[in-house]
Amino acid sequence: MHSAREVVLDAWALITLADDGPSAERVDDALRRGVAAMSTINLGEVAYQLIRRLGDDARGLAATDAMARQVRRVEPDWALVKQAAVLKAAGRLSYADAFCVATARQLDAPLWTGDPEIVALRGADLHVVDLRDAS
Repeated sequence: MHSAREVVLDAWALITLADDGPSAERVDDALRRGVAAMSTINLGEVAYQLIRRLGDDARGLAATDAMARQVRRVEPDWALVKQAAVLKAAGRLSYADAFCVATARQLDAPLWTGDPEIVALRGADLHVVDLRDAS
């Protein structure tokens, strides 16, 4: 039984969905149930990865748009940008990953990813669900 609690998705989650990779079904379920949120910065990360993979701007953007319609998009405000900047300054994350972590903290929601750099941040102030796990 799945909880109806909102979750924050990292770009890794949507890429694994596009690739039908580990936890694709779990991510798809969260999208279908309407409990997924994502920073628009991370959606941009999905877009550029899909454009590169597909070799076609229009197809990559169309694929991203289809997924983006299923998430609650979080537009970064100045408070979120500052949180991401502090995380990036610590040197362990990409700037896009810093937005994902800052979004999860701001929403007090679990962060779903398979990115090892983000998984390593698991702690009292960040609930990370490692999508590489079979559960």
